Amino acid sequence: MKTCLFGLTGIPPGKHNVKDARLDQAHKLVDAKKRTYAQVDVAGEEDIATADAIVVSESTRLDVILRDLEFVEGRLERNPPEPENAVLHKIKAALEQERFVAAAGLTPEEGLAVSAHAFLTAKPVVVASAADRQAFDEFLVRVLAESGYICYLTVGGPENRAWLIRKGMTAQEAAGVIHTDIQKGFIRAEVISFADFLAAGGETQAKHANKMRLETKQYVVQDYDLINFRFNK
Repeated sequence: MKTCLFGLTGIPPGKHNVKDARLDQAHKLVDAKKRTYAQVDVAGEEDIATADAIVVSESTRLDVILRDLEFVEGRLERNPPEPENAVLHKIKAALEQERFVAAAGLTPEEGLAVSAHAFLTAKPVVVASAADRQAFDEFLVRVLAESGYICYLTVGGPENRAWLIRKGMTAQEAAGVIHTDIQKGFIRAEVISFADFLAAGGETQAKHANKMRLETKQYVVQDYDLINFRFNK
């Protein structure tokens, strides 16, 4: 995941660990050689077009909206055909009310009509406060959540690790984040919810309490599920 910092200073670009306290809790309960956090790629304004999410300050939030508004106004001056024209007017009204394109209430058909335009605020936009920048590790956890990402865990042995995926991914799709061979050979997922894991006091204890479920490839992964994938090699 690439996150663009728009108008924020003091945060170096590059890979940043998402130090979610839930992985720390898991690491205390399950013995492993190391702990590996999920990571995000923090980039500057020059990468805003290719970013998956944008982080703005309270003072630069309007600047991003204005960029989209200027584009819409320029496009409307060219008298685009319908239905694009109508959708652009709908987007323009939202932007003029200082709302993001993502909050303009476009239907799937309307979104398709303007799909060629890479509106900045059609992406997730997270507003950072001064306090967020002082506690950036905690803020990154919120950035992921508000950008439509979650993590799942694999624990024990060489590492306790958080794997970053898009919210809504199935177990089979999530398996491919580890390795495509696991996705191709997927048999089932052994899943323990994070709440059950904590309540039981560990993975083994959760299994003894019958909290481990066998899920098929269509199972939609939940945030911080503990998963062990069974697959044909």
